Amino acid sequence: MKILIIGGTGLISTSISRQLLEAGHDLTLYNRGETEARLPEGHQVIKGDRNELKSFENQMQNAGHFDCVIDMVCYRPEHAESDIRAFKGRIGQLIFCSTVDVYTKPPATFPIEETHERQALSDYGRNKALCEDLFMAAHSDGVFPVTSLRPASTYGEGGNIIHTFGWGSFFLDRLRKGHPVIVHGDGESLWVSCHIDDVARAFVNTIGNQRAFGKSYHLTGDVWQTWNQYHDRLAEAIGAPKPTLVHIPSDLLVRASPENTMVTYLNFQYTNIFDNTAAKTDLDFACTINWPTGAKRTYDWLVAHDRIEDWQNYPFYDRLIESFKKKSNELVVELANLGKC
Repeated sequence: MKILIIGGTGLISTSISRQLLEAGHDLTLYNRGETEARLPEGHQVIKGDRNELKSFENQMQNAGHFDCVIDMVCYRPEHAESDIRAFKGRIGQLIFCSTVDVYTKPPATFPIEETHERQALSDYGRNKALCEDLFMAAHSDGVFPVTSLRPASTYGEGGNIIHTFGWGSFFLDRLRKGHPVIVHGDGESLWVSCHIDDVARAFVNTIGNQRAFGKSYHLTGDVWQTWNQYHDRLAEAIGAPKPTLVHIPSDLLVRASPENTMVTYLNFQYTNIFDNTAAKTDLDFACTINWPTGAKRTYDWLVAHDRIEDWQNYPFYDRLIESFKKKSNELVVELANLGKC
């Protein structure tokens, strides 16, 4: 099949591209050419910036017909509208990479199903939901068949491992050297992680799959683990000592370091449990790589490519720990004295 990926060199899309090439598909990537493509030979590249909407649409119209377009970098409604103009009547299917961040948090019930309310907390989630609506309206109008895929936390070779302070790899240096690690809240909210190869396989299985036309699917980890377990299992997987976890409330973290912990405040602090039944049924989705195995593979890739930052380059982290401990101890004393009154 003749397939176009808008993006194609990111974390998930690299695995999608690799699997498509291995299966013998005719693959074209559209991107700015600024990210190294960790792919084998055999694909074409159209260079351009999809944010330059008119230029993008002209390039796509000149590129000819595609059996399937996978848009991995559609983040705003104007991107979706541009896709609709560019590909109307010219493609066999459009697969939109959405996100589970479209949902209301906390949800009314668990597990979260694809029909749950979508009132996202973040601009990212709200914009993805708007894009979904535009694409599904185009599907209903017969513009082209659409499938929306909603990954959650994906990780793997080529990317970092998330933590309370985002994606900085200094966290792994702290972990392997036995330094305390900050975890939001009490560390007991539930989180799901899925390796990129498992997520990518579902994307590939969506191509030309008429059962998936007009539908949305979760592609999320199906082992629910607390953030405390997440850190313990990660440490064990990479041969680090059992971590010393410092629990700090999310609302304090976001006030102390909003540039690093806003994602924790809007996302990580909430329990995330998703129903993958639909994707398992229609897309043959399966989580075949467990968290310790995938985390070790990701860590080894970061080590091999010298991508782990020195923990000492982030002194604020330890200052925050010491300040929190000091204030907590003072509060304990104050409360104890109140109890004596």
